[in-house]
Amino acid sequence: MMNLARIHEAIAEAIPERECIVFRDRRLSWSEVTDRTRRLADLLRSEGLGCHTERGGLEGWESGQDHVALYLHNGNEYLEGMLGAFKARCAPINVNYRYVDEELLYLFDNSDARVVIYHAAFAPTLARIREKLPGLRLFIQVEDGSGQPLLDGALEYEAALAQAEPAPLPDDLSPDDLYILYTGGTTGMPKGVLWRHEEVIYSALTGGPPLSLESMQKKALSRPGIRSLPAPPFMHGAAHWVAFNMWHVGGTVLVQSEVERLDADDIWSTLERERGQSLAIVGDAFARPLIDQLRKKDYDLSELFLVTSGGAIFSASLKEELIELLPQVRILDTLGSSESGAQGKHISSRSAGVSTGQFELGEDNVVLSDDLAHRVEPGSDERGWLARRGWMPLGYYKDEAKTQQTFPVVDGVRYAVPGDRALMESDGRLSLLGRDSVTINSGGEKIFAEEVELALKNHSSVYDCVVCGTPSERWGNQVTAIVQLREGAEASEDELRSTANEHITRYKLPKVFIFVEAIVRAPSGKADYRWAKQTAVEALGDPVT
Repeated sequence: MMNLARIHEAIAEAIPERECIVFRDRRLSWSEVTDRTRRLADLLRSEGLGCHTERGGLEGWESGQDHVALYLHNGNEYLEGMLGAFKARCAPINVNYRYVDEELLYLFDNSDARVVIYHAAFAPTLARIREKLPGLRLFIQVEDGSGQPLLDGALEYEAALAQAEPAPLPDDLSPDDLYILYTGGTTGMPKGVLWRHEEVIYSALTGGPPLSLESMQKKALSRPGIRSLPAPPFMHGAAHWVAFNMWHVGGTVLVQSEVERLDADDIWSTLERERGQSLAIVGDAFARPLIDQLRKKDYDLSELFLVTSGGAIFSASLKEELIELLPQVRILDTLGSSESGAQGKHISSRSAGVSTGQFELGEDNVVLSDDLAHRVEPGSDERGWLARRGWMPLGYYKDEAKTQQTFPVVDGVRYAVPGDRALMESDGRLSLLGRDSVTINSGGEKIFAEEVELALKNHSSVYDCVVCGTPSERWGNQVTAIVQLREGAEASEDELRSTANEHITRYKLPKVFIFVEAIVRAPSGKADYRWAKQTAVEALGDPVT
């Protein structure tokens, strides 16, 4: 029975007293997390929430379950929210807590969320938009020290758990139950990727061949369990994938105390105090401040043996610096996406050396030709699409067209083709070339050029604009806006950012503006992003990469 709720309960039976989650002053054992998540599931079921239509009667872009939005910073409540929803046969939905009202309205509406579990700090935002979201029927507020009062009609998280019953798992949990991960995709609008539990477990959350509950219990019992700290927000798949991967081998998830910003001292101090063995980060944006902090202060990190990174480039120079400071550490680069799960890996170490951008492909991962007609063979100069077959998602929620586009059938075989461009080297390794779209990956966040352009054009002085990414030591890439103002009009960079911030969240705002007399576009009227990148590079004096 490959169901995420059932796996967690099976391992809890084997190691009930081992620590499951450590967050600030809370040290929750596996049995305590089982009790708390059963109570949350009981609360959801008491509201009539759960599974209403089994998978067999649905298309790949449809859901027969109720959806629970998690509008939370990192903490035990986030992971409890996922497990509690699964145990009630609901599907949790990740909410980006950086979104502004307009973006949140779209996400809540598109996801058809019926419940929202949220930190108290977000209560004012929900108060502003709740009247526009009639589908939300249950609000559960988590105390966070912000001092925000309980929303009218909302339940307080701990009080609600105390009043619920720790009922055993229902008999009808299924491998077909949904795991949903909202991602930006290629259009800039969030899309819900629908996975069956069984598929996401084998593609992203075990990394091995089909398993049994008994074998997973034995593996958890056979070792003390890795103590791992996933530093990115749990609202991103990479972070909670690490958490579930650690749980599936009987590990302990550590959560740093400062969850609203990257605090390098807090991360290293947590790992030192808790004897952490594994740390997950997002490329250079995390690595740079962590390395800088290691040069300022000594920590006992003798237990740390693995640093994993995914979602953004972790440059070779920074890997060398980290290994110089922590020579016992291996660095694991992971390759994958919300639509494909884990696809490849690369290990750097003191003995093996370091590199960036090349990966060993996992089973069932291939490179398809531009026209999707054939597989690209190793050693060919042909650039193609990184693709996966076998364990993969059902589709995008409520979007048949994008489902068929991203998950095409080639020679009778269904593939996931999220949009990464790649080459197959002669030794069988994959060289990742990047997304073929105009996505800008800044600090581990995917930012879409068209979305930023549209937000900027809300300023009355903007005649036209094109947005691209340019190199940044701090962020990997930074959002750069090339702007043509209306004749005779004026606008400062701060004014443009302020207007854009009314429509998109702050991390998407341009960090650099370049003002030009005229925007060059293709004859069709489409933006010429090659021209935009070249113009930005020349203006900023950075080499073309």
